[in-house]
Amino acid sequence: MAQASNPNNDWSVSNRELTKEAMKLSFQTNLQYTLSKDQYTATLHDKFWALAMAVRERIIERWIKTQQKYHKKNMRRVYYLSMEFLIGRLMGNNIYNLGIEKSAKEALDDLGLDIEIMREEEMDAGLGNGGLGRLAACFLDSMASLKIPAHGYGIRYEYGIFHQKIKDGFQVELPDEWLTSGNPWEFARPENAVKIHYYGRTQMDQDKNGKMKFRWLGTQDVLAVPYDFPVLGYKNDVVNTLRLWSAKGTEEFDFDYFKSGDYAQAVYKKILSENISKVLYPSDDISKGKELRLKQEYFFTAASISDILRRFKSENPDLHDLPKKVAIQLNDTHPTLALVELMRLLVDEYDFEWGEAWDITTKVFAYTNHTLMPEALECWGVDLFETLLPRHTQIIYEINSRFLRQVALRYPGDNDRLARMSIIEEGFPKRIRMAHLAIVGSSYVNGVSQLHSDLLREKLFKDFNEFYPEKFNNKTNGITQRRWLLKANPRLSSLLMDKVGPEWVMDLYKLEQLEDFKNNKAFRTRWSDIKKQNKESLAKYISSSMKIDLNTESIFDVQIKRIHEYKRQMLFAFYIIAQYLKLKHAPGEFIYPRTFMVGGKAAPSYMMAKLTIKFINSIADIINDDKSIKGKIRLVFLENYRVSLAEKVFPASDLSEQISTAGTEASGTGNMKFMMNGALTIGTLDGANIEIAQRVGNDNIFIFGLKAHEVENLKKGGYNPRAYIDKSPMLGEIFKLINSGFFSPHDSRLFEPIVQSLTWNDPFLVCADFDSYCQTQDMVSRMYLNQEEWTKKSITNVAQSGFFSSDRTIKEYAKDIWKVPVNGQ
Repeated sequence: MAQASNPNNDWSVSNRELTKEAMKLSFQTNLQYTLSKDQYTATLHDKFWALAMAVRERIIERWIKTQQKYHKKNMRRVYYLSMEFLIGRLMGNNIYNLGIEKSAKEALDDLGLDIEIMREEEMDAGLGNGGLGRLAACFLDSMASLKIPAHGYGIRYEYGIFHQKIKDGFQVELPDEWLTSGNPWEFARPENAVKIHYYGRTQMDQDKNGKMKFRWLGTQDVLAVPYDFPVLGYKNDVVNTLRLWSAKGTEEFDFDYFKSGDYAQAVYKKILSENISKVLYPSDDISKGKELRLKQEYFFTAASISDILRRFKSENPDLHDLPKKVAIQLNDTHPTLALVELMRLLVDEYDFEWGEAWDITTKVFAYTNHTLMPEALECWGVDLFETLLPRHTQIIYEINSRFLRQVALRYPGDNDRLARMSIIEEGFPKRIRMAHLAIVGSSYVNGVSQLHSDLLREKLFKDFNEFYPEKFNNKTNGITQRRWLLKANPRLSSLLMDKVGPEWVMDLYKLEQLEDFKNNKAFRTRWSDIKKQNKESLAKYISSSMKIDLNTESIFDVQIKRIHEYKRQMLFAFYIIAQYLKLKHAPGEFIYPRTFMVGGKAAPSYMMAKLTIKFINSIADIINDDKSIKGKIRLVFLENYRVSLAEKVFPASDLSEQISTAGTEASGTGNMKFMMNGALTIGTLDGANIEIAQRVGNDNIFIFGLKAHEVENLKKGGYNPRAYIDKSPMLGEIFKLINSGFFSPHDSRLFEPIVQSLTWNDPFLVCADFDSYCQTQDMVSRMYLNQEEWTKKSITNVAQSGFFSSDRTIKEYAKDIWKVPVNGQ
């Protein structure tokens, strides 16, 4: 067995060889002896599994060695709790992080197999709905690559978010059966299963010392079974763990019901229990959906806290030392119950006094906020909470009571402030404000872009910032360049290796050296050729999968993100209609061909978002079928947007649409992925767009629209969208077309809700920003005519993307919040 290249490196391990011949042998051995297949019976999927096992073998001993090191050195660890981990496909990522992309490809070439075709056999793990889950996956990659002892915790959703199909222009949700053919990257750990309790009642007793004790009795129980996924660092022999919990019934089978012939009831409890980990984000517009969602949140947080304490106690005898060895990061409010569960265990199970338990808890937790919209802040009805989690409700009331006493002492007589800051929102029904609970129970609270963090302090959580000014800080989001540039864009990565060297893979600031090459014509030609090849690859994929042919000489203008009104897919759609009308009525004013692409999923119960998808597809039907415009514009809705599709789209894009209403997007990470792959941004001064503009300069980004303070002032003054419609001839014509049924000939009133919303309310100021947006889009088209200048701007965007690496973000978390070393230092 070969030795690692650096035997003096404390992280190195002896390992199976990474050579081509060793990979071939592993592949053939696994195909024959593990899968029991030969060249006649093996399917393409069997071959994918054989390759995955060969890769996995090279991960496992590194994984074991890493965990042994953490245990033996009793290292302080980070625990990242998130409802979502949008990890996508793992084969390519694992191959790149092991550093065996060359040997794996050559091994398969020798066997007459195409590694790219085999990688397409892998299903995306759809364990998230957008930026929140993808951010969590990027953070795990960075933590492992920076040698930070870390564990992720989430839920192993059996069906993920959902598989999106477009039928007659409408979104149809189907089960995302990513586990149908198994998953080679997960390892079940039933020996670490945790029993989770729900319902029941609480009983207060007095122990022999006269101390009051609470007991939680008569509960209904579910078993949380962990499945571990290895998370590889980049070529550093570090393998961290993502632990996802799956719900299993504590009672598999009721034999009494079976004997009486009631076969459905015999397995009813098992089925009901296992619903908890079936689907990400059950519909919360009905009471059962809300209850299931709350069950999910408690399920994974309670299991995770139990697991964290189990691991801590295996190395440390005194729970008072928990803050010295444990840092828990809450990715949004969904895991906030973790801090209540820790309080319950410390007080009820380990006999801690309230004060010392609270001191431990608040030192351990930190909270990341991901929204600026008050209506998006998570709240739960007290009645539901009391029914499902009676003891936790009591603890939350006690936390709130003690907290409000502190506030009252600081601000005597300020009852309005007490009402604003209370964890319990009075009214009918009473509600628990999870963001308030997370702030009160955490040592640090951070936003995810500078604007977002400023608005948290100044607006959304102003009272809390005045009370806890030391808690609030900013950690601008980032993305891992190893997934989104090295893996997703191999052509551009190869050029970067040639010109900058390989160091950028772990230090993205090295790409600043590209500024030295942007005035070199030969370099610009190579750069442009790579973009064209990437566009041709995407066009080939879309032609094959959607039967739509694209003009690769056109501007690839792309908006891919979760479908939501504040992200303003409707503004993009109106601009597309405006371009169509320009071609029809004033073709001489049309500047340059475009291919518009939109992708994203709408929450199943979000009717306006689902109608937006139908509207976009209806526009596409008109435009794509109109021969008179000679294909100068095309519109494609990218069905079932997911990580593996995103990896095809970002490298091929010319223009990145980041057009949310200023002051609504916390950060955005899609903007960073586009930027890192050489697309230019058109956007508002919102979220991380501001920081992108600061780094690339105003000449290398296209900014339009109202600023956050202007949005606020306009709304305060009484925003009237009809005034903007009346003074914009193009906007007026668009509304007339929609009202006439032009885009819905079979149902002229189909899009009436869109018209009504934008005409009478327009909560996200589509009408107010429309003319500015169109004018800026004309600037984009004129700039694209000058390909030399456009390419220079593209190079600058990539060169200045270093700040937006998740490595930088994680280093800041490690230093300022978690207090853990990076790269062992």
